[in-house]
Amino acid sequence: MLNEQAFLGLAQVNLSAVDVAAARDWYASFLGIDPYFQRPDESRPAYVEFRLGAFQDELGIIDRRYLPPTTAQPSGVIARWHVADIDATMARLLDHGASEYEPVTLREAGFATASVTDPFGNILGLIHSPHFADVLSAKNG
Repeated sequence: MLNEQAFLGLAQVNLSAVDVAAARDWYASFLGIDPYFQRPDESRPAYVEFRLGAFQDELGIIDRRYLPPTTAQPSGVIARWHVADIDATMARLLDHGASEYEPVTLREAGFATASVTDPFGNILGLIHSPHFADVLSAKNG
């Protein structure tokens, strides 16, 4: 039987880029993996998707021309990816050409958050969550 909650889990995070191939290459270089799926449109990719982490979460990059117009300023939801070492991950992202959007911020109960703006104008959120670490340990346990 399906869980009766409205949200059953995060299935996919989509980012956008004018140049999907450049975004694909940037994320492949940072993540150390190639996308598992690409949809071409004419001579360039229109959508690429990576699978990440123990739960194979999907990170998709879609050509911005397929999305409704947006404002120039980042706004709205920040999807946060769990990381084991938030300081090291933040440093790698900055070294890779991202810009700090939110510095590493220690929260209560062992949580820490941060975010960057990637070279394509997307906000990429990070979190170190003791809750997620416990779930991951139980899954691998």
